[in-house]
Amino acid sequence: MDYTVEIKRSERRSMSLEVRADGTVLVRAPMRMSTPRIRAFVERSRPWIEQRLQKLREREPVQKLSEEELAALKKAAKPIFAERAAFYAPLLGVRYARIAVRCQKSKWGSCSGKGNLNFNCLLLLAPEEVLDYVVVHELCHLREMNHSPRFWALVESVLPDCAARRQWLREHGEALLARVYSP
Repeated sequence: MDYTVEIKRSERRSMSLEVRADGTVLVRAPMRMSTPRIRAFVERSRPWIEQRLQKLREREPVQKLSEEELAALKKAAKPIFAERAAFYAPLLGVRYARIAVRCQKSKWGSCSGKGNLNFNCLLLLAPEEVLDYVVVHELCHLREMNHSPRFWALVESVLPDCAARRQWLREHGEALLARVYSP
């Protein structure tokens, strides 16, 4: 194996894989799943992992953000996220507590049980419709704290093209993260 595998266990039901911008492989697994079973999952997924690693190697070098640029991005992001959340929350019939902006390595947004919304400032480098998708996604968690069919139907009720927006983030997200977190 020519890559590092990190295992993160949590109260989830299934396993998932992520190849990070730095080339490490993150396996999310249920708390009680055995290590041999996780290793077998990684081995079965080797072709997919190697394909993702190859894409990382072929990716054109990106210009990293300076500390000043990153600080300016964070400062500019908060009012934009606040405006977009204020626009979409009434459409969904939800209220949120506060909004925080960070520069995260793997998350584009999150929603706490207390109604706090967190967003990744790097979304300002994405198309506006992708930023809106993440805002709507997190606001929908205020009604459905899961990714059930009801949750996705709620997202789609506001953004009928949410699948295309989500796909853009899957295809281009690593390049955005590499602006800060590339090896």
